[in-house]
Amino acid sequence: MHAKSKHAEQSLFNRLWGTGFMPSDHQGILLRSEEDPVLYLKNPTGVSRSDRRAQLDALAALNQNHYQSYADPEVLSRIQQHEMAYRMQASVPELMDLSHEPNSTFELYGQESRQAGTFAACCLNARRLAERGVRNIQIFHRGWDAHGGLPREHENQCKDVDQACAALITDLKQRGLLEDTLVIWGGEFGRTSYCQGKLTRENYGRDHHPRAFTTWMAGGGIKPGITYGQSDAYGYNLTDREGNVIKPSKHHWTKDTMHVHDLNATILHLLGIDHRKLTYRYQGRDFRLTDIHGHVIEDLIA
Repeated sequence: MHAKSKHAEQSLFNRLWGTGFMPSDHQGILLRSEEDPVLYLKNPTGVSRSDRRAQLDALAALNQNHYQSYADPEVLSRIQQHEMAYRMQASVPELMDLSHEPNSTFELYGQESRQAGTFAACCLNARRLAERGVRNIQIFHRGWDAHGGLPREHENQCKDVDQACAALITDLKQRGLLEDTLVIWGGEFGRTSYCQGKLTRENYGRDHHPRAFTTWMAGGGIKPGITYGQSDAYGYNLTDREGNVIKPSKHHWTKDTMHVHDLNATILHLLGIDHRKLTYRYQGRDFRLTDIHGHVIEDLIA
């Protein structure tokens, strides 16, 4: 889901999301923040659901014949995509209909949860997706790239997300879903501790900083109420428990710090997957999400 925001511009890179070299049936489905949540959700005028079913059956038969001739796995992916789209025509409208949610739910998530496409509404829909067995749910909230105007922008961003994030965790927990749902909040890197931009009291920013950043997780087997790792007083380098600066490397694992490969290895472990065995062969090589690196951080596991 791509949350809209009255404070931030359209994100630059969501159009680049995809499955890479993996088959296209692994592609996620974007739920849009405005108008129909999924493109072409409704059949054209004059085409009934039974008509659409007959069309898909005929198309699947043609695709199966094509597959028998060429054995291209993308043909099977296309058949599966068509079937998924057909099922979504029935399931997505029911999913996005919040009219049966009680007022107490909207009070929990905040009044913006009544407005389709807001971050709060996306969090509420994430809970509804989890209830329906969807295995992977992502909410993208744009506008955190504050190279300038940080005080104003981050205040607005936090207004969008604070109550809704807390509400999602509370809602999952009270419905008995949190133990089986891993909630992850993070970005692609941290920000510098030193200023960037106009350097005035009201208008300054922070640059990109990959050496130290924070991710939080809840539920799904994570040990609650702890932190792992720390930075120096400037938030620039990571340090060990004695305060000595260390530089975690994907090649040389260091206790007390976490490389991004360690984070991914730990997440996969919590999902019941051995990151060393989750591979996909492409052009003669077995690829892993953790490359040839990564350690499960046992201290984080309940």
